[in-house]
Amino acid sequence: PRWRTHGNFGRFIVWTESAFKTLNEIYGSHKSGAPLKKGYTLPRAVMENADLERLINSNEIQSVLKPKLDAPKTFQARLNPFSHKKRMLELNPFAEEHSKASTDSAAIKSAKAERVKAGKEYNKKFKK
Repeated sequence: PRWRTHGNFGRFIVWTESAFKTLNEIYGSHKSGAPLKKGYTLPRAVMENADLERLINSNEIQSVLKPKLDAPKTFQARLNPFSHKKRMLELNPFAEEHSKASTDSAAIKSAKAERVKAGKEYNKKFKK
């Protein structure tokens, strides 16, 4: 059953002394087997000493363990210089000048306009 936060843990059961005696008759104890169930023994705790923290931190166990490993190095993610201007300028300081020269709009637009005009004249002359 799932534990509820409002404190309802299920059914309220009152065990009587005779009920415990009957359980001992059916399941037996750790020393004696179960008289009414053939081949059944009560489950035992896996650990006799359940103070796990004290066991792990004891000198006997710590002396046998391997030393603690260092955390692996972490590397910074690489940025694509074509989509990050700062990264491009770190790699190529002349990228800014190059981009300004290539986007010099007046010279580019006039050259493109001349090409388009020459193409239209050619089409009028030779293609009808």
